[in-house]
Amino acid sequence: MLAFFVTAIGAFFFYLLLTFGSGTIVAWSLEEWISGAVLSLIVGAIAGRVAFNRKKEGRKSSLRMLNPLRWLLFLVYLIGPFLWAMAKANLDVAYRVITGKIRPGIVRLSPGLSTDFGTTLLANSITLTPGTLTVDVDEESGDLFVHWINVRDTDPSAEAVCGSFVDWARRIAE
Repeated sequence: MLAFFVTAIGAFFFYLLLTFGSGTIVAWSLEEWISGAVLSLIVGAIAGRVAFNRKKEGRKSSLRMLNPLRWLLFLVYLIGPFLWAMAKANLDVAYRVITGKIRPGIVRLSPGLSTDFGTTLLANSITLTPGTLTVDVDEESGDLFVHWINVRDTDPSAEAVCGSFVDWARRIAE
């Protein structure tokens, strides 16, 4: 229940930040306050489970994502390694499109992450990077099925497909 409230309150503040200055009641309109509260409750109900649950420990709640250091690490990851990997992947995809040197396929990655949030962070990072797309997640083993634009190995390492994303997801979420 605590995860629900924490997520809902965080979503509400994020909503208010995004809609700042568009109304008359302390910079927001009454409709924005109401719609923000309703949307935040929905987000809290759905995302609270993902952000605070562990996979292997009987789905027990873990409040480790409330640590501000983890959010700082997340920002460092987004600004540093993730943006750098995206820039490199954009150039690589452009090269492959121009030259036609592609070998698409679906590979299975075993990242070994123990939290739902870590798996979600990794899957989203892979999907947002050009040339890769997370197609499916095996919930029992935590393995990801990734469509990759340039399959060199039939059984590649996670680092070959997504670089240091697994290490960062582990640092942030576990």
